[in-house]
Amino acid sequence: MTEKNEQQIAIVTGGSKGIGRAICVELARAGYYIIINYMRDKKGAEQTLAEVKDAGSQGEIYQFDVRDMAVAEKVVEDIAERLGSIAVLVNNAGIIADGLFMMMSQNNWQSVIDTSLHGFYNMTRPVIEKMVRRRKGAIVSISSASSLMANRGQANYSAAKAGLNGASRAVASEVARLGIRINVVAPGLIETDMIRDVPKDQIKAMIPMARIGKPEEVARVVGFLCSDAASYLTGQIISVNGGMF
Repeated sequence: MTEKNEQQIAIVTGGSKGIGRAICVELARAGYYIIINYMRDKKGAEQTLAEVKDAGSQGEIYQFDVRDMAVAEKVVEDIAERLGSIAVLVNNAGIIADGLFMMMSQNNWQSVIDTSLHGFYNMTRPVIEKMVRRRKGAIVSISSASSLMANRGQANYSAAKAGLNGASRAVASEVARLGIRINVVAPGLIETDMIRDVPKDQIKAMIPMARIGKPEEVARVVGFLCSDAASYLTGQIISVNGGMF
């Protein structure tokens, strides 16, 4: 067996920057071989891979759109055939297209839901098929505080992430006896491109910790959920939000 095949495989969607990149690096420190998915930002994905290597592990980048079910299934099959068992899947890919609901285009509604919610289905279903054979695996999906509290202008994002929460908990109950754990992490305001235009001083006043979170703080929770230390934890939604609610 090659060195790659001796490592556990972790797939992280939307791994080219922000929280996704931090998760890739965190899992690399834990010894996983990291599959870094990206759709457009190849340079960012290459930077993530460089940081994975700096963290002491190896990996590779995969360009594909999680909204495409046929492509997602082929990717999962290819990874399993070439590299072996998939130990971890992190569904992190997501987009925003904010706007008041009464003025929201169908495309902005559909694209956000397709990425976060349908992307969860497209990746998780084929991965679970592989994990069931080993009777072991950890899946973590990245949701949002917007899935748990009203956030003006984000009806599409809130719907997508709330759906992600519900689907994750339902599937977790189906596969718990098969050794597969499925959990959700719901970040609050985290220092990423998604909040570039947010009035940060106003937002900080709403957060009990009075600061915006860091991607690494989310990644550490994901790392825990993927580890054996979380062996009795499934079907949970864990908020990482500085105490916002």
